[in-house]
Amino acid sequence: MKPDAARSKRKTSILAACLIACFLLSARETSAQDAKDAGWPYYGHDAGGMRYSPLTQINRDNVSNLKVAWVFHTGEVQESSADKKRSGFETTPILVDGTLYITTPFNRVIALDPATGKQRWAYDPLIDRTLDYGDGLVNRGASTWLDPSRAAGKPCHRRVFEATQDARLIALDGATGKPCADFGNGGQVSLREVPGYLAGWYHMTSPPAVIDDIVVVGSAIDDNHRVDMPAGVVRAFDARSGTLRWSWDPIPRNPADRDDTNLANAWRSGAANAWSIMTVDLERDLVFVPTGSASPDYYGGLRLGDNKWADSVVALHAKTGKIAWGFQLVHHDLWDYDTASPPLLATLTHDGRKIPVVIQGNKTGFLFVLNRDTGEPVFPVEERAVPKSDVPGEVASPTQPFPVTPPALVPQRLTADDAWGPTPEDRETCRNWIKAYRNEGIFTPPSIQGTLVVPGNLGGMTWSGYAFDPQRSLLVVNTNNIAAGVRLIPRDKVQSDNEDGDYGPQRGSPYGMLRRFLQSPSDLPCSAPPWGTLAAVEMTDGKIRWQVPLGTMQDFGGHHASPVPPGSISLGGPIATAGGLIFIAGTTDSAIRAFDVETGKELWKWQLPASGNATPMTYRLGATGKQYLVIAAGGHPKITEESLSDALVAFTLP
Repeated sequence: MKPDAARSKRKTSILAACLIACFLLSARETSAQDAKDAGWPYYGHDAGGMRYSPLTQINRDNVSNLKVAWVFHTGEVQESSADKKRSGFETTPILVDGTLYITTPFNRVIALDPATGKQRWAYDPLIDRTLDYGDGLVNRGASTWLDPSRAAGKPCHRRVFEATQDARLIALDGATGKPCADFGNGGQVSLREVPGYLAGWYHMTSPPAVIDDIVVVGSAIDDNHRVDMPAGVVRAFDARSGTLRWSWDPIPRNPADRDDTNLANAWRSGAANAWSIMTVDLERDLVFVPTGSASPDYYGGLRLGDNKWADSVVALHAKTGKIAWGFQLVHHDLWDYDTASPPLLATLTHDGRKIPVVIQGNKTGFLFVLNRDTGEPVFPVEERAVPKSDVPGEVASPTQPFPVTPPALVPQRLTADDAWGPTPEDRETCRNWIKAYRNEGIFTPPSIQGTLVVPGNLGGMTWSGYAFDPQRSLLVVNTNNIAAGVRLIPRDKVQSDNEDGDYGPQRGSPYGMLRRFLQSPSDLPCSAPPWGTLAAVEMTDGKIRWQVPLGTMQDFGGHHASPVPPGSISLGGPIATAGGLIFIAGTTDSAIRAFDVETGKELWKWQLPASGNATPMTYRLGATGKQYLVIAAGGHPKITEESLSDALVAFTLP
């Protein structure tokens, strides 16, 4: 062989070896990335809750071919009775270490094979199902933590955490479902050690937040029972031992924290609790907490001032529980305008700069975009004058924060001329009801006469939340458009009042409360349709790209003979995928749908056994190479027109 030819052959061999090595390295990196991307390790996919999956196997071209892969039945359905609450199946499964973990309405934790839906293990905490849990029997999911100090294969190397309805934090071995003996008392910690604890009225519905080696829990506290409800304390526990690390009260009782210390003896309240989903920033070591209204919801004469930090989003330092910053979305809430949607962490390009943000929606229909480091608004927010209260003893906030951008995603005013109904008689009934209320637009305070609340306490935006597509900088959110009437009843007349509606005694205050959604005799809302929409907001400039009706209420309250306009109230959020899709259920017509993220066009629909009042999730399995879509379809505990089910449904391509 000639020297040049030999050198050429050696170069070719070296090049080939390099190419093979590079290919193998690339393959390993791709494989590692695929393994990372295949799961759904948090409620919102990532720790910051974007609900975005990079999977593309299911996409706009083939989504119409989705079929049921498997169905798992929990065996848990409970209708309401004199001593029992109705169940709802609101879990969003998580996929970690090749196992699908779900929670049930009775707080059982179940591990499933993600390819077949077959049960691997189940743990039952045996909660008391007869207590008066205000939200019904619901749980939205579990969280996990990997103990880096414990070898793989050892007990509780992977821990699964659940917060129960009867106020316990439970740690389970992810491999076996057995309680972690070194956590608290035999695997559980009591969450009942809070000021004013009341069994049933103080409970847990959302998954804990996990950051580093701590587990953070909030609470769900019943509305409108009395003034001094349990404190809405947020607490952090050591993930190994269950030891309390810190606690934070959104509305501390220290008079020095109030605007007027002379009111110390009169100031009474509670709640302001974090009942929805919290998110975390692992890099900044922050926990983002969405808080609800102070107690009682509709009368604030005994909790004067803004009531910080109720109705807010608050960033807490994870190691200490100290406030990094807070932003209040509603001052001195009188409308049950909880910050129910989970905070969503993203990075936006704004004015030519990349800015880490918190996107926070509210039941008002307003969407706030805040700098993640400071809490300062990225898009302008104005304090605007709002109507005054005419109720003796009440001092409503003179102003409320209004985002300039984006615009409100729901109507915030309803006049008698706007009244809707399927028949002339329905419209006339609705028109007369609207005329009878005090009605000056959003933030009109509750009154003895009766006040029209638009949007009602169902939102706007609810715990359903939103999904963010980072490739397109699009936020996709479902909203409700249904008005409510609220009337304060003087204490001496509460017992004699017999109007239909949802009564709240608000004991300890001068007034009870009557609340009802405005529905015509047909059971359909008095507000003009659509009663529910799905919208995509361009987060670079805050403009709405598209907004479409979501679902239908054709059979709500019984079948309606004439066609009903599209758009349904919904309770259950969206997810986004790199396949250009939005998946969402939650509507009263019991369907799950796929939409084109670019246009809002509906591309696929499947009828579920009951309404999917939950957020779906998606994953891909290395063993099968298939991408799956999973949704809990159980109906809603408070919408009695809906049927109940116990089905977890998985879809995949043929």
